[in-house]
Amino acid sequence: MQTLLVGLDAACVSVLRPLFAEGELPHLEALFEDGAAGRLESQIPPWTASAWPSLYTGVNPGKHGVFDFLRFEGYDWDIVNATDVRRRSLWEYADEAGLTSVVVNVPVTSPPPEIDGAVVPGYLASEEPRCHPDGVLDDIRDAIGDYRVYARRETDERAGAEKFDDYLALTRMRGEAFRYLADRFDPEFGFVQFQKTDAVFHDFPGDREKVGRIYRAVDEQVGAILDACDPDAVVVASDHGMGEYDGYEFRVNQYLREAGVVETTTEGQGVPSWFQIKDERLTEGDDGGGTGHPVLERLAAAAASAGLTYQRSKAILERLGLAEFVGRRVPVGAVFAASDAVDFAASRAYLRSPSELGVRVNLEGRDPDGTVPADEYESVRDELIELLSNAATPDGEPVFEEVVRRERYVSGPYADEAVDVLAIPNDFRHSLSAVVGRRFGDPEPYDHKRDGVVAVAGADVDEDADIADAHLFDVAPTVLATLGIAPDETMDGDALPAIDAPDPRAYPAYAPDDQTATEDEEVAQRLSDLGYL
Repeated sequence: MQTLLVGLDAACVSVLRPLFAEGELPHLEALFEDGAAGRLESQIPPWTASAWPSLYTGVNPGKHGVFDFLRFEGYDWDIVNATDVRRRSLWEYADEAGLTSVVVNVPVTSPPPEIDGAVVPGYLASEEPRCHPDGVLDDIRDAIGDYRVYARRETDERAGAEKFDDYLALTRMRGEAFRYLADRFDPEFGFVQFQKTDAVFHDFPGDREKVGRIYRAVDEQVGAILDACDPDAVVVASDHGMGEYDGYEFRVNQYLREAGVVETTTEGQGVPSWFQIKDERLTEGDDGGGTGHPVLERLAAAAASAGLTYQRSKAILERLGLAEFVGRRVPVGAVFAASDAVDFAASRAYLRSPSELGVRVNLEGRDPDGTVPADEYESVRDELIELLSNAATPDGEPVFEEVVRRERYVSGPYADEAVDVLAIPNDFRHSLSAVVGRRFGDPEPYDHKRDGVVAVAGADVDEDADIADAHLFDVAPTVLATLGIAPDETMDGDALPAIDAPDPRAYPAYAPDDQTATEDEEVAQRLSDLGYL
């Protein structure tokens, strides 16, 4: 193997440093100590579904086309998949150069392309994803035993220790599957991603012991891969960081409603929420209207106004042993009948998904029922920038450190699919919410931060090189350089100075496959389990 790329979702210096100091991660520590290493600035927005495609294409979301967990067509939404990534991936560059690749568990890679090698998709794929080549998932299961994309769906009986044990099992599966495929395909390029280094913070916030156990399990698998594959170069990178949120949940649409920008409805239209995609137990026999249970409707209205998310409510109910009971008995119509949601068509602008980190203008000629004339677009953006820049917490501090036109961070042929104004929370201490109700709530305890990590190690790596300015977009050209492949001149990043890189060159225009729908309720439910929807 010439190059191994290890993806650690949400890894950052503040998490790794104490584990290194305690000697908990000998294999990862050696890579960081023996190579060039440092912080890795992520993109805006620094969220998994958009950031991993940026890492493996080397371009900003405006060039590859994925901005969030969701893609929007007018006011309708679907979960993104690999057909929404409209740029070459690292393994496609390698394939065109005549090299073989093995790619395991990388987010937003389903359905996979046909390359020389193997691709087993990760996060946002279905539980039984289409893999390349056909039949390889069955081969993996025959070789190593069980292999799953996700943890088994938890119930109140499976909360806590059993659920965490499943996280450890998934981590082991990634390493074992990668080693099996590397032995079978003998690739020049390998890419394995570990997701639970992120999920452990969402599902077990503040549990340092569980974080350490997940990272030790990852380190064990990395060590086994290094022994089995003996790569010439190793790149370790994360998509973003992770840390404590000690500020507020800011409900952007409520703030905009108070300013007369957002209109609301109780007709079920609006940004997707866990109430809309809860599993069949909730929706069986329900038409989405009222329930005829006014007490339930009042309770639901209070919960929605307070921002009682699925993640929070589930955790409370699990502790009380009531999650399964409530899931079977509370009609979802109670929530629909009680909850205000954004009326996309009637609003001038709105936050459609919190992890987009911004506001979309409802523009005539672009959006199906646009209310803002094209000649007012820039003035409306000015109005939104001023409005959001003046947003303050109950403590009198600014909510946002930066409110800018999207062009500040997004450019390319798909930029118009993004939000029109980006709003970046102050030091990522605050989270955004699409909830309509009280203006502020409590954020999830841990969430994404801007700075991840990167390390480049190997015999031809200059370990003393200064990579202090490393950016997420630099990972792809750096990996290509380790493979002796010229980076694409249209990439937004550059090969890190730790590697002697070929000069960038022009590549033929990329011809992506037609975009296909995801429409996977199970994936949607898993996203809501993590609080993303």
